[in-house]
Amino acid sequence: MKVTIDIDCTPEEARTFLGLPDVKPFQDAMMDKMQHQVQKTIDTLGPEAMMKAFFPTGVPGLEEMQGMFWRMATGGTRNKTEKDKEAK
Repeated sequence: MKVTIDIDCTPEEARTFLGLPDVKPFQDAMMDKMQHQVQKTIDTLGPEAMMKAFFPTGVPGLEEMQGMFWRMATGGTRNKTEKDKEAK
């Protein structure tokens, strides 16, 4: 025998029924704090400083990242001639 029960309730009602704490005030406070910190950082940094923060090695770092994405997209495979050159 199979019995199915559907309960129609809000997430808040389910948390209360199960005795789980309401973490929404904590989440709201953390999101406000994170948003304030990000905004503060963006305000102090110009576009050039932000790029240096994201890519500290500059153009070589971007080229390296592009190569990494290319290797991931192609499955890291190399053609046969490249493998033959390395073997010699």
